[in-house]
Amino acid sequence: MALTPAQKTIAQSPLRFRIAVCGRRFGKTHVAIRELAKFAAQPDQLVWYVAPTYKQAKQIVWRKIKRRLTDLNWVAKSNENELTLELVNGSIIALKGADNYDSLRGVGLNFLVIDEAADIDPSAWYETLRPTLSDTAGAALFLGTPKGYNWFKELYDTAASRQGWVAFQYTSIDGGRIPSEEIEAARQDLDERTFRQEYLASFEQYSGVIAYAFGDHNVCGLNAYDQGEPIIIGLDFNVTPFSAAVMRQTKWGLECFDEISIANSNTEEFIQEVKNRYPKSTTTCYPDPAGVQRRTSASGQTDIKLLQNAGFKVLYRQQHPAVKDRINAANSVFKQREGTQRFLVDQRCRNVIKSLRNYSYKENTQVPDKDSGYDHMFDALTYAIEYIYPVKREYDARQPQRFGHKLYIK
Repeated sequence: MALTPAQKTIAQSPLRFRIAVCGRRFGKTHVAIRELAKFAAQPDQLVWYVAPTYKQAKQIVWRKIKRRLTDLNWVAKSNENELTLELVNGSIIALKGADNYDSLRGVGLNFLVIDEAADIDPSAWYETLRPTLSDTAGAALFLGTPKGYNWFKELYDTAASRQGWVAFQYTSIDGGRIPSEEIEAARQDLDERTFRQEYLASFEQYSGVIAYAFGDHNVCGLNAYDQGEPIIIGLDFNVTPFSAAVMRQTKWGLECFDEISIANSNTEEFIQEVKNRYPKSTTTCYPDPAGVQRRTSASGQTDIKLLQNAGFKVLYRQQHPAVKDRINAANSVFKQREGTQRFLVDQRCRNVIKSLRNYSYKENTQVPDKDSGYDHMFDALTYAIEYIYPVKREYDARQPQRFGHKLYIK
C-alpha cells in the first residue's frame, strides 16, 4: 500500500508503542489498514483494530480492509457479524469497540490499533487492552485527532521519556490528501481553536477550563529535591485521594517538584509520608482551613493540630478564601511571561498537571465540576498559591460623607 512521506515515517518506526496525533483527513485509516495487514502477514497472529464503538469500527475500516485483503487473496474466511477476517496463513484480524471494553479481556494480542484514541475511556487501555500485549510482547499503534487535554495528550507528552515509545504529530495537509485551498476554506469556517485542533492537530484546552492560564510554558524538568531544603506544601484533606502539592519557593515564584496522592488515607499517614520523603526539611503547610474543625485522628485532635504537633509550620486563612479568589490568584501565577515563569511544575507530577489541564466548570455555568475528581489536587495547590500570592482587591476611593439635618433659614 502506497504511503505519503508522513505516513511512511509512522509505519517505518521500529518502536513497540507508536502514537500518531493527526489532523482530520490525514489518512489515519489508510495507515491503520496498512499496519494491520503488515502484522497479520506473519503466520498465526492475532491482530485487533479498536475504535470508540463497535459501530464506528465497522463504518471506518470493515469494508475497506475486507476488500483490500480479499483482492490480495489473503482471506480464507470472513465473519460479517463478528467483524473478523481469518487469513490463509492462520492469522486473524478482528474489529472491536471500546464502548464495552470489559468484554475484550482474556486474549493475547500480537498487534493492536487504537483509533480515535482521544474518544476512548483510558481504562480501556490501562485495565483491559494493555495486559493483552504482555505475554506476546505485542505492539500498539495509537491514532487520533486531539480532543482537549485528556489521556491521549498525556500519552503523547510522556512518549519521549519512555523506553520503546515514540510520538508523531502531523497536520491535515501533511497527509497529502487535502488541497491547501480546502484547508484555508476550513480556517474561514471554523473558530481558531477548533481549526487548530481539527486541522493542525494541536492540543487545545476546552473553553470552560478553570486554570485557563496554565499551559506547556509551566511544565518542565525541575531540579530534584535537595536534602534539607525548606519545602512548602499545599494540602487538601480529602480522604481519597488525600492530595498534596510539594513545592519550593524561589525568588521568581513557586516550583512544584513533587506530589503526594494517597487513597483512603488521613492526616497521620500524610505526616508520616512527608517525614519519610523529606526527613531533614523544615516544612510549611498551607492546608484547607476546614482542618481547624475536622478530626480524623483517634486522639480527637483536629487535622491542623496534628500538623502543628508534627513540627510543621501551618499557615491558613481564618475563613475559607472564596473559590473565585483562589482561581484568580492561581491564573495570575500561571500566566505566561517573558523570561522567568512564576509557577513551574515538574513533568513527573502527573496528578497536578492533569488537574490543572482538566478541572473545568460545569457546562454553561461558573460552577466548578467537583464530580470530575480533578478538584482535589487543584484545591491543594491553590490553598498555597492564594495565601502566598493573594490577588489584591481594588476599591474605589470614596470621599467621606457628612450626614445630618440642614437648618432651614428664612
